[in-house]
Amino acid sequence: MQIQMASVPFFSRFHLLPSNQSSFPHSTFHLHLHNPQHPFITNANPSSSDHKAQDFATNPVQGIGGSPKKKKAKEKVHWVCSNCGYSAGQWWGVCRSCGEAGTMKEFHETKGSDNKVSGFAVMDGAVGSWLPHQEETQLRPLRLAEVNRGLDQLHWRIPLNGPCGNEVSRVLGGGLVPGSLTLVGGDPGVGKSTLLLQIAAMITEECNDSEASPVVYVSGEESVEQIGNRADRLGITEDIYLYSSNDIEDILKKVQYLSPRALVIDSIQTVYLKGIMGSPGGIMQVKECTSTLLRFAKTTNIPVLLIGHVTKSGDIAGPRVLEHIVDVVLYMEGEKYSTHRMLRAVKNRFGSTDELGVFEMSHSGLQAVSNASEMFLSEQHLDSEILAGLAVAVIMDGSRTFLIEIQALCLSGSTGSRQVNGIHANRADMIISVLIKQAGLRLQENAVFLNVVSGLTLTETAGDLAIAAAICSSFLEVPIPNDIAFIGEIGLGGELRMVPRMEKRVYTVAKLGYRMCIVPKTAEKTLGNEGLEKMTLVGCRNLKEVIYTVFPKITGSSHGNSH
Repeated sequence: MQIQMASVPFFSRFHLLPSNQSSFPHSTFHLHLHNPQHPFITNANPSSSDHKAQDFATNPVQGIGGSPKKKKAKEKVHWVCSNCGYSAGQWWGVCRSCGEAGTMKEFHETKGSDNKVSGFAVMDGAVGSWLPHQEETQLRPLRLAEVNRGLDQLHWRIPLNGPCGNEVSRVLGGGLVPGSLTLVGGDPGVGKSTLLLQIAAMITEECNDSEASPVVYVSGEESVEQIGNRADRLGITEDIYLYSSNDIEDILKKVQYLSPRALVIDSIQTVYLKGIMGSPGGIMQVKECTSTLLRFAKTTNIPVLLIGHVTKSGDIAGPRVLEHIVDVVLYMEGEKYSTHRMLRAVKNRFGSTDELGVFEMSHSGLQAVSNASEMFLSEQHLDSEILAGLAVAVIMDGSRTFLIEIQALCLSGSTGSRQVNGIHANRADMIISVLIKQAGLRLQENAVFLNVVSGLTLTETAGDLAIAAAICSSFLEVPIPNDIAFIGEIGLGGELRMVPRMEKRVYTVAKLGYRMCIVPKTAEKTLGNEGLEKMTLVGCRNLKEVIYTVFPKITGSSHGNSH
């Protein structure tokens, strides 16, 4: 069968377009359909076909369907260190800035054709458009005399009154500094939100009635009703402004309108800033949000207090640069099953970092501990046999002096295993070895167990003498009287060495009513017995003298068994 074509000349089915209508520089003519209704042509709409062909000829970038082809956005990959914020163009196993391994995280920066940049590059207007505007004439370098003129140093800081407020003021260096940015970190449930809510109540209590909004407490984790319920449980009746939001821009707009005396953000890992890549709590979000709050605090002179989450290692979550941005870094510490809480300053631009605040968590919030020096001591019964293996050590934490109990248990007939809790294992092994070699105690065939009461961790060497005394007491089965304290470091030769701040340690022991304090011989010569009230300061040169002094009732037979 033969298919017959229509009697139309082949070249008459097409006509040539002039070359000036072509958008292709190398083509001299275009083929255009002359008879689209031909049986072999499927398109039955000549006008539509003509328009599409004409559009394609005039705009070759535009597709046949009429929609423009979107230019693919350029994507750039960054590797950012989660510890210090260092950015690199490629992955490194070890950060080239801080040296930490396995901290480089991948981030993508996308730049579209509309010149809107998201990720690391953020326009200044997108960050600080809601901050108070200052005239350029106001921003000029000032002489030191001009800055200090009219500044009352005594009343410059915001006071925090009351027993709990005095403890916080001690750590801050005398009170809350206007325009400062303070970061409070700690484990979940340790009491960070409770502490800042109580601080907000203290600031509000000191404000005059004429001040409309003394403190604003903003939470990104709780609703306003939940914060109010917690305040009611803590017995807080002060007029604190509560707000729940996660948007930094929204928060600062509302706060600027109220013009408060202080601002609390709970927490920095739950807020975000528009225009910054990543979800709340990410590296860039935490860094940029903190920088924005710092600018707000310095511009408005309003102190800002932040709550920061911590990681498994105890560090504040987010980049390490976060601690460099803020003015003050406070850590709240506390054991899981203990009611005691300690607040220490890791960084303080306005005071010392040697101070320590001691609190006790109760049903009505954090309460200041009246006598922090002996809060880790338990009730003892003098000369009781059950106290064999217990000694009192005097340690320093910052500028505070604490007396803690060291417990030891020597179990004869067992292998020479050693279990320690709250003491570095290497330090315990050294002290036991010195007792075997220099004091003549046969501890090789004894299992030795050491423990620090209240779950504390002994980090300084001033507790060496108390550890050795507790081991001797358990091994000799002779209790140590509960009115004797031990201060001193032990050397490999069995000699006793001085420790820092010996005078303050000794005077603290004397104030607590102890009868005797065992110290190195050099400390006895330096301090003397002046101002020690009824306490006797006994200096010893080595461990043997300590044993003869503390255990005078040891008979010759018991002494012989120890050799």
